[in-house]
Amino acid sequence: MKVLVTGATGFVGACLVRRLVNAGHDEVHVFTRKQSNKWRIADMLQDITNHEVDLCDSDHVDKVIKKIRPNIIYHLATYGGFAFQQDTRNIMQSNLMGTINLLQACETVGFDYFVNTGSSSEYGLKQEAMKESDITVPVGDYGVSKVATTLFCQSEAVRKKLPIVTLRLFSPYGNWDDPKRLIPYVIKSLLRGTVPELSTPTSVRDYVYIDDVLDFYQMIVNKPSLTGQIFNVGSGSQHSIGKVVDTITEIIANGVVPIWGAVEQKRPESSLWIADITKANTAGFNIQSDLETGLRKTISWMKENIDLYP
Repeated sequence: MKVLVTGATGFVGACLVRRLVNAGHDEVHVFTRKQSNKWRIADMLQDITNHEVDLCDSDHVDKVIKKIRPNIIYHLATYGGFAFQQDTRNIMQSNLMGTINLLQACETVGFDYFVNTGSSSEYGLKQEAMKESDITVPVGDYGVSKVATTLFCQSEAVRKKLPIVTLRLFSPYGNWDDPKRLIPYVIKSLLRGTVPELSTPTSVRDYVYIDDVLDFYQMIVNKPSLTGQIFNVGSGSQHSIGKVVDTITEIIANGVVPIWGAVEQKRPESSLWIADITKANTAGFNIQSDLETGLRKTISWMKENIDLYP
């Protein structure tokens, strides 16, 4: 069976590639951009087939897909998730048109399952746990582009009876997380005895450990009856950034105390950001790691791999 992963140099994409290879998939293909930093998969390149592809280049995408003819496509490539990625045209082209080019190319050769990766940013600011049936009111270009992408995938699934699902990720964390994100930044700082400089402890997230996320990606492709559906992938629990940092500080316990208010808050924050995972639970998704357990696993891994975080 041929498996294709786009966004394979990103946090979740790289971890998924590792999971697939370790699970014994003998033909794992990945799409990366020429300029991508491959630090997360550098030691895996001999076990996978890497294709340097710009998803905005429809002709090249079509050509490579016809060569690979993948059975399962995990689409995780995205742009705009970081605060410094603000180019509207690039966000729309990369997320929406890139997905259109990829999915239409895959349709020409046929496939067993196409898993699109959405985002909790599609919902916008809500006053209660976010459900897949909620009206989406995204705030910002990234959320708008992800909503459009999700709706396109859902439309193709319904109109053409294609095996496509979208997984709306909330806040994954764990091994190989991006150095610029909160959890790895705080952990690496404390492990080195450096004081973390942070914005506000009141911001909230639904943090979900990476292994739980990967479990869903692997599980969903064995459920063809769920095609055309959207699923929240979160923990179903909300935690403030202050609580997360306090937990990390208590686990490492080296006397270093983070400084709050040292960094300007860059985005508007909601007082509530939590996934309703009832639908995912019904599909067979079960959280294995609560916040403290996941943080302990992440800290343990980062102690052994601190050199990856200069």
